[in-house]
Amino acid sequence: MSKTFRSWDVDQSWLLPPSVHEFVPVGHPAHFVRDTVREVLDLSAIVGSYDVDRGQPPYHPGMMVALLLYGYSRGVYSSRRLAQACEERVDFMAVTGLNRPDFRTISDFRLRHLAALSDLFVQVLQLCQSAGLVKLGHVAVDGTKLKANASRHKAMSYGRMKQSEPKLAGEVEAWLKAAAAQDAADDAEYGAELRGDETPDWMADKQKRLARIRQAMAELQAEAASDPDDQDPQGPGPSSGMQDHGRRKKTSDGGPPDKAQRNFTDPDSRIQPTRDGFIAGYNGQIAVDAAHQIIVAQRLAANPADFSALAPLVDQAKVNLGRKLREVSGDSGFATEENLAAMAERRIRAYLPPARSQRNPTHTASPQAVAKRPRMSAMAVTLKRAGHRSRYRLRKQVVEPVFGQIKQARGFRQHLLRGLDKVRAEWAMICTVHNLLKLAKATA
Repeated sequence: MSKTFRSWDVDQSWLLPPSVHEFVPVGHPAHFVRDTVREVLDLSAIVGSYDVDRGQPPYHPGMMVALLLYGYSRGVYSSRRLAQACEERVDFMAVTGLNRPDFRTISDFRLRHLAALSDLFVQVLQLCQSAGLVKLGHVAVDGTKLKANASRHKAMSYGRMKQSEPKLAGEVEAWLKAAAAQDAADDAEYGAELRGDETPDWMADKQKRLARIRQAMAELQAEAASDPDDQDPQGPGPSSGMQDHGRRKKTSDGGPPDKAQRNFTDPDSRIQPTRDGFIAGYNGQIAVDAAHQIIVAQRLAANPADFSALAPLVDQAKVNLGRKLREVSGDSGFATEENLAAMAERRIRAYLPPARSQRNPTHTASPQAVAKRPRMSAMAVTLKRAGHRSRYRLRKQVVEPVFGQIKQARGFRQHLLRGLDKVRAEWAMICTVHNLLKLAKATA
């Protein structure tokens, strides 16, 4: 007796089309993300921008927001991959209701509403708080290096600029003279009214590169001449190679040092040290609640150092949730005398191990060093005395897994956008999706 198989008739037409609710199983994240956007989130800042009734009706802003959030939750970030998923994946169809926006529409929507999309972080965080997922008993802070949408090889040092600029300028000048001579010969041969005076592509490329080098040199020179106190604290900060241990570096004539760098592709990005070498990128920083690994505050900076992020993260968490946290832990990158004083002023217990105590807990600092850093010395003693019972041990198991979920599970290791403001909004969306998935899991 032959085996009987289930029918596989690809030409069979459906009498009644299925509902999009049946595309994926009950409890699937696609349903949660779609329904949260439709029923809970306040999208008035986005919807209200469509105030002119002209042209073809646009896609519903709620659908576009749900598509972006769900795509980010599945590790799909590119507008082209999102558009492709709308055509090929039933889980995306369940979110969009079978709408198929093209990649340009998705990209333009994201760029147009970046600020409003980043503001959704606070809304989702407050939903997590209402669901009882945020306790603020212990919060761990940390930063991770993320690649910019630019290669570090597209950065050039000031020293190399000084060498390249006159050489390239000489080449361009010689080519312009040759082009002028050729134009004159063409005019004599073909007549003055005929074309033939267009700049060749190879010459235009050299001219553009020369202009970019000169612009970068001017920016580095202006940065070296500026007062560090006048620098925008919300800006990208000093260029790579322009600062050493918090002090501005200059040459004897007041100019930028030869090792100062600017990236031609994304000038706001900075050189970031990682375990695998140096990258052009940014430093994504978060504060994570220990109860359910909810991100309670997030920020992104171009500075590879973490110490300046502690107070902003703690203060942002208080603003976001309406109450202050009780204790915070961070690695040695956050441990400074100023940060410990700031936490004491806010009445927050801090566990920030000094780098020296991590490498050699038994090391005895000199009286001069102790006098200069009494809070750091006291912290080293506290952590050593507590041993394995120290609250600092919570840090690694609270914040490190969150970076693992973002970078490994959902594959976000490089930004798609360029420029500090755009990259900050992109990082806020990544953190929003992380909390949204935690909320989905807790309410399933």
